[in-house]
Amino acid sequence: MPVNDLIPGEKLNLDPIIEPDPGGSSDETIVRRYSSGEVRIVTDQARTQLAELPLVLESGRYELKPEYQRRHRWSVGKKSRLIESFIMNVPVPPIFVYEYEYSKYEVMDGLQRLTAIWDFYRNRFELAELEYWPELNGRIYDNLPLQLRQAIDRRYISSIVLLYETAQDQGDAQQLKELVFERINSGGVTLEPQESRNALSKGPLNAVLPRLARTPSFCRAWGIPEPENDADDLDSPSEDVLRDPRFQSMEDVEMVLRFFAHRQRGVEGPRRLKPFLDQYWSRANETYSRDLVEEIGALFVRTIDLVVEVLGERAFYIRRERGGRRDWVPRPTLLAYDSVMSAFSQQLDQEHDLVARKAEVSEKLGALYDEYSTEFDGRKTDPKDVLRRDALILEMLNRVLDAK
Repeated sequence: MPVNDLIPGEKLNLDPIIEPDPGGSSDETIVRRYSSGEVRIVTDQARTQLAELPLVLESGRYELKPEYQRRHRWSVGKKSRLIESFIMNVPVPPIFVYEYEYSKYEVMDGLQRLTAIWDFYRNRFELAELEYWPELNGRIYDNLPLQLRQAIDRRYISSIVLLYETAQDQGDAQQLKELVFERINSGGVTLEPQESRNALSKGPLNAVLPRLARTPSFCRAWGIPEPENDADDLDSPSEDVLRDPRFQSMEDVEMVLRFFAHRQRGVEGPRRLKPFLDQYWSRANETYSRDLVEEIGALFVRTIDLVVEVLGERAFYIRRERGGRRDWVPRPTLLAYDSVMSAFSQQLDQEHDLVARKAEVSEKLGALYDEYSTEFDGRKTDPKDVLRRDALILEMLNRVLDAK
């Protein structure tokens, strides 16, 4: 089977992406829709004493999966300042949870606050960087004066619960959860596109793609700190990894997603990539098995390994007019990434020949960027332009291989 063929079961039935109709409706229609209860959220509120929170979280009623949340991890200083807020009785924002079954909850917003409190009560960090209570720096919960521990124990954290009966079916539940999640995050730190996808739709992509994004050759090509050992570092990433902006924003995972989705975008695909990736992520999580995602992932690893072996760590650089002459852009580009990965993935059966002729491939690729500079203009984002770039690089590889 040619490696560029879709794997059985890989083809997704994606809906046309249609812009919403900006036209209005009559007052009567609006009132009727409101009265029907359409898009009406059913919520409840709760307060939990801090001392009880560890037992609540350990009860099995709360789903606290790392893959559901953002990659931003709170430092010890930030955790400590949350505890300082409770000491001073400063109001702390409520957490938001979704009741996916009766009395079982997913944390939609506030996981960092919950885990900071949990870790504090389990003596997992020493207080640090306190602003108003610096004399407590270096203390753990058990070493605080009894009166201070009792004061913290009496504090509460509030939660707003999106109740199970809000949704009529699973599809309705997913839409409402996405709506609430986006709205509660719109006033804080802006979520990057892949952070939203990762939080709003769970499935095999959430489990597999972050691991694929730690592929050493992929990290080298994008200047992301590589895994320190074969066991990888997804659960306990190094400080260098945590500081990397592509890792923090999950842009690395989105780039792996681009490879997956690019395999079936087609000339009829939407001009705007984001809604296409949104829909692909959601639909693939609903449709794909873990085995299928792993199989596509194996193609990704073979492809990125081959690309970096042939083209080196500058695999995704392109040539452009700079200072009156054509030169290599000093950073990798997504424009080159999509098309280079697409072309090389269709030549995996020729990988030994490509490696043997890697100097010629690099030379021809640079010449191609010079000759077809207008085709590799970042402003040309129509699907037919993307497929044209794919075809140009694939044709170049075929010419090199035919000349052997």
